[in-house]
Amino acid sequence: MSLGYYHGLCNKHRGRAVEIRTRDGRVHRGIIHRVSPNRVFLQPLRSRRNLGGFGYGYYGGGGFGWGIALGAIVGLALLPFFWW
Repeated sequence: MSLGYYHGLCNKHRGRAVEIRTRDGRVHRGIIHRVSPNRVFLQPLRSRRNLGGFGYGYYGGGGFGWGIALGAIVGLALLPFFWW
């Protein structure tokens, strides 16, 4: 799929929980927070297993989670509501 395809798809689903697979085999789960011309920024999903308050990425006070290059995406799937 092309860069433009994933850019449009991410913009369409902004605010939704997604799972993104990248070319290097990594899987990222989060809520699409922002989409730039070459990156999609995910807010990490809150996990009940994370009792200490520490997690992957940062979100709070206007921050964001982590950015993923749109060119590295090989798959994007919407997550069902129970992942929240």
